Amino acid sequence: MTKALTAFTCTACGAAHKKWAGRCDACGAWNTVIEEAPLSQGPGRGLGAAKGRTVPLSGLATDEPPPPRSRSGMAELDRVLGGGLVPGSAVLVGGDPGIGKSTLLLQGAAAFARKGLNAVYLSGEEASAQVRMRAQRLGLADAPVRLGAETNLRDILTTLDGERPDLAVIDSVQTLWSDTVEAAPGSVAQVRAAAHELVTFAKRRGVAVIIVGHVTKEGQIAGPRVVEHMVDTVLYFEGERGHQFRILRSVKNRFGPADEIGVFEMTGAGLAEVANPSALFLSERGQPVPGSAVFAGIEGTRPVLTEIQALVAPSTLASPRRTVVGLDSGRVSTILAVLEARCAIPFAGLDVFLNVAGGMRVSEPAADLAIAGALLSAREDSALPPEAVLFGEISLSGALRPVAQAENRLKEARKLGFSQAILPEGQKVEGSSGKKDGMDTRRVADLTGFVGDIFGAG
Repeated sequence: MTKALTAFTCTACGAAHKKWAGRCDACGAWNTVIEEAPLSQGPGRGLGAAKGRTVPLSGLATDEPPPPRSRSGMAELDRVLGGGLVPGSAVLVGGDPGIGKSTLLLQGAAAFARKGLNAVYLSGEEASAQVRMRAQRLGLADAPVRLGAETNLRDILTTLDGERPDLAVIDSVQTLWSDTVEAAPGSVAQVRAAAHELVTFAKRRGVAVIIVGHVTKEGQIAGPRVVEHMVDTVLYFEGERGHQFRILRSVKNRFGPADEIGVFEMTGAGLAEVANPSALFLSERGQPVPGSAVFAGIEGTRPVLTEIQALVAPSTLASPRRTVVGLDSGRVSTILAVLEARCAIPFAGLDVFLNVAGGMRVSEPAADLAIAGALLSAREDSALPPEAVLFGEISLSGALRPVAQAENRLKEARKLGFSQAILPEGQKVEGSSGKKDGMDTRRVADLTGFVGDIFGAG
């Protein structure tokens, strides 16, 4: 018989090692390699000479219709799912503790159930009485959702196989344990085994399964990253505890566009949908002040306008502070370096604080020009035109590069009352060169020209 070998697995990336090491060779993380019993024991000399069955192959052309979708009636949730829930799909939802994942999924399960789907909610973290109390607080006590509390994976799969629901919500995968894996619940082996069994069950029985996953301090879903590759859709529920806004962001979707977002507002009665997030993010914007710039961005297929706020103040420290919230700090450092090298505008000896209003996160390079405008406005103590929106990518040479979907950005800005857009000179926009649907397009070739045109300096 083959001797059972001990496996060493990295808890950060899931890479397997032959022996223990203080640092993972795959991801570079320290003190993440732990000893675990292997999931299964196979032959030690490969597959041998025995042949398997022939897999049938087919062409790419097909007459099959697209998979049917079930809509919940929650427009923001349906948008992020790609237009609705696909039968047999596996969805992984991650987010910080207490951000509202259970509230969102309980509301979603109730909405799908009221549309006629057979929905089952299985909780491994809370007792059934706690979930019922939340349902009463949210006004969902009359929703035809069947509730259960269990952590044994075998019992959960047996229950789902007997009930055959259309939708099953598992909260959460870190609490499940399989009796075939000798490891504690929440370990890499248990999480991987539970995710594999749930995804396989979803595909085999045609049941849509939504799995809740915890996140680490770095904001990634806890457990091996291979769990994200198993499922069809990966959603992150984001938001700052100090803000009432919550963002449901799609980072992977095999049935729809990725990088789509749904915007919710946390209220006393649960999560309320936000149909027009641009107006909400700009609702607290008052009189024009230095350090404020409005960025016309694109999140998935939706244009969203956000306010980027900057504060530049003299520093008393040897190394000035660079505090960035809602933006990529590396991208901000690059823009500061370009401003100093190409425009001779130094930020040495100055503290820089940047923030995206409303708790929104902006990651696309098209925000470069808005970031630079907010920084220059704060440094020069001069407000940007209040009727203007900005977008454009800044290269290391200081030139401004065009971005995609300019028409959608301008359309959203005009709808909210903006009359001017500052954009790269090479940006292609349908219509005349000066006007686009009532918007005055103000074009600049590079960052030096932007500084001279807007702030009157070269």
